[in-house]
Amino acid sequence: MKPKIEASWLELLESEFESEYFQQLRKFLKEEKETQTVYPPGSLIFNAFDHTPVYEVKVVVLGQDPYHGPGQAHGLCFSVNDGIRFPPSLKNIFKELYADIGMEEPESGNLTKWADQGVLLLNATLTVRARNAGSHQGKGWEQFTDAAILKLTETRRNLVFLLWGRSAQNKEALINKENGHLILKAPHPSPFSAHTGFLGCRHFSKTNEFLQSKGIAPIDWDLNTQ
Repeated sequence: MKPKIEASWLELLESEFESEYFQQLRKFLKEEKETQTVYPPGSLIFNAFDHTPVYEVKVVVLGQDPYHGPGQAHGLCFSVNDGIRFPPSLKNIFKELYADIGMEEPESGNLTKWADQGVLLLNATLTVRARNAGSHQGKGWEQFTDAAILKLTETRRNLVFLLWGRSAQNKEALINKENGHLILKAPHPSPFSAHTGFLGCRHFSKTNEFLQSKGIAPIDWDLNTQ
């Protein structure tokens, strides 16, 4: 049975879905859900792909794990559902947006507006056990998302990769350097590291400068506008 995922990604990643490791991952998730609460809900596991088809991607932001608190995770890295208090890393992202482009802190931490403009908000691991950070690491998701990054960078040109923190920067080796992609690196926006270089990185304006230099429409980062 094929997973419910946007058609262009299904085509690009078909061999992954048919692989032995992915069958093992499916088995693990089925068993996990029988005894544990798993985030995000099943219908939102591939939300990042569903909002940002292969040929609409302009920017890739790489996270690590979904949030593991009730109601937080909805399949987009760093993003939370409407009405959910901002996690500390997201709060620092909003601080940098204000410093960089003057965006006032929004009412909601829902980043779907970015995803719908071509910002692939991809976690390395797409599920997590409730209240247990990192609990689904090493089960196969990393192999799947690594394949997605690799195949995307071979298929597309002139993408921007925002690599925040060491785990995201470890993915740099997957990026096809021949296809003109821009790689911007900074510390993670977590309170433990944001003040060592994330705040002040100006990645949002730098992204748009690069996109416009390639004749690509920039991202409207401001979550306060329609």
